Amino acid sequence: MLIFAALICQAVLVGIAGFAVCTAAARWANGIVYSATAVACLTGLGIALTCLLGQTQPALALPIGIPWVGMHFRIDALAAVFLAVVNLGGAAASIFAVGYGRHEQFPQRVLPFVPAFLAAMNLVVLADDAFTFLLSWEGMSLLSWALVVSHDRTAENLRAGLIYMAMAGFGTLALLTAFAVLTGSGGDFTFAAIRAHGVSPALSGVVLWLALMGAGSKAGIFPLHAWLPLAHPAAPGHVSALMSGVMTKVAVYGFVRIVFDLMGPVDWTLSIAVIAVGAVTALLGVLYALMQHDLKRLLAYHTVENIGIIFVGLGMALAFRSSGLAAAAALAFTAALFHVFNHSLFKSLLFFGSGAIQNATGERDMDRLGGLIRVMPQTAVAFLIGAAAISALPPLNGFASEWMIFQAAFLSAGLPQWGLRLMIPAAAAVLALSAALAAACFVKAFGITFLGRARSEAASSAKETDKASRFAMFALAAGCGVAGIAPGLYTNLLRPAVQMLTQAAMPFATLPAPLAPVAASHNTYNGLVIALCVVAAMLIVAIGMKVFANRRTRRSDTWDCGHPEANVHAQYTAGSFAQPIRRVYASIVFRAREAVHMPPPCDLAAARIETSLNDPAWILLYAPVGRAISVVSGRLNPFQHLTIRYYLGIVFVTLVVLLTVLAIWP
Repeated sequence: MLIFAALICQAVLVGIAGFAVCTAAARWANGIVYSATAVACLTGLGIALTCLLGQTQPALALPIGIPWVGMHFRIDALAAVFLAVVNLGGAAASIFAVGYGRHEQFPQRVLPFVPAFLAAMNLVVLADDAFTFLLSWEGMSLLSWALVVSHDRTAENLRAGLIYMAMAGFGTLALLTAFAVLTGSGGDFTFAAIRAHGVSPALSGVVLWLALMGAGSKAGIFPLHAWLPLAHPAAPGHVSALMSGVMTKVAVYGFVRIVFDLMGPVDWTLSIAVIAVGAVTALLGVLYALMQHDLKRLLAYHTVENIGIIFVGLGMALAFRSSGLAAAAALAFTAALFHVFNHSLFKSLLFFGSGAIQNATGERDMDRLGGLIRVMPQTAVAFLIGAAAISALPPLNGFASEWMIFQAAFLSAGLPQWGLRLMIPAAAAVLALSAALAAACFVKAFGITFLGRARSEAASSAKETDKASRFAMFALAAGCGVAGIAPGLYTNLLRPAVQMLTQAAMPFATLPAPLAPVAASHNTYNGLVIALCVVAAMLIVAIGMKVFANRRTRRSDTWDCGHPEANVHAQYTAGSFAQPIRRVYASIVFRAREAVHMPPPCDLAAARIETSLNDPAWILLYAPVGRAISVVSGRLNPFQHLTIRYYLGIVFVTLVVLLTVLAIWP
């Protein structure tokens, strides 16, 4: 039975973690632990693909956990999709870490937690009752927190861990409340019982908002994204890839499981909130990213952007489903799930690239890099493919899934509600702007990091990364290409999950036929033709330059604003590249301010320009909450010094109040 085999894989991962606890200090442990983890994840990937190809699995109950209740596990079509995402990302990260992990300063703080972290994420997807889901969810949060603070000698990393733990606790509390409302007074925590119990229309909005806050805080939707740009850069490179490319998708799974599966029908008005939150998250995420100099922080903010794109697709699927447009709902839901898979590929690839750069140079600041394409050419090529994919450039996978989301948005004219007919095109326009800004952002990221001249000694003396890391990067790069050229291979695998939750599915794609969103008579996408056209255009340009170019060799100084300057600091920086966009958008959204410090005449000191940005989420939400917590904590401080009689009295009064509430609860 495949569900039993999947649980055996998780037990193996936990066993690998235990082995790593005992051997992490040994130099040989890194390769053995990560190789074994990769094998376990590849086995889990095979199980998921087998289920997606038609092998349905019954639920499995184990006599552990809550007495007389146990823990329930199941692989349905939706779980199989996310099980494939988790294990594909886990296998790639493990292979990358075989080489990358040799450079880890404190392997005993990282090595044992990675396989356990992967096991926890798998168990979230496999869970078939609320208790198992929340227990696994909390284990996922705690293990990822341990990885975030693995380099605990840096104050910034400790702050990232503190904020992440606070947000994780908030998210778990929201999900716990959502499951409490879904379960009601029946007391049966299994997902089958929750589906049968249903939820009243009056409470459906409460559950959706709780699920959006609980899962969204882990996924990184605005304004619950505050932990993400702090925690992802703090973690090691392969862990950042797991958190950004995999863990955020487990959070999306939690939202989909609750809202699309357990809740039942959802009113169309609630879909407006999901679409609006997704659109705002996508736009602000890419604007945040454009302002960054830290390469890993830039990538973390782009995770926020892509999570917004996914939630726009999910919101459209909710809107179409509630309005009875099953085919349109199937298209929007397929596009969202396809982008889940695509983002896990190219974001893991980009974090692998940033990890290789950090290992080679010790730097994350783009203004201290440059010229790396000469010393790390293979890493540069892999990073460029990931940058093109996340920028939604054809024929790569980012374009394919975003194109499908736009095709779903074009079907909004068939909706009977004017609110949705206005909201969905507006959200599509926001996504189009986000895609353009993302392209500009990665022109900056790749250009400042890899092109030009080295801006520091560390960049000029960098060496290419190891073979295992390069293999993992190029494997994901190949995946980005195949998913863009032949997206039907992947959308066909998504059909069972889409059929399960929308009662419809996209037309079956037969290769090499083009991908048809609704029917062959509508707009279609043929990634193979686009790829051939791109290759043909490049060959024509190359041949034309070879045949018609002047063969006389000409040498001159590189153009540098009319004044050739040997100083590497005369090059464009990340800040100067983003300055026009910062002045247009950030001055309003982030209250960006520029201060120029010009030395007086005859002073040989360098002129400086300083830029300050303010996160509106911190100003409007987190700072007031922090101040309120400080005030309340000060007022409650005297309760720490009461006698035992007062404590017993407080406990008695609290118990009476809770029993009274329970007695009058309808």
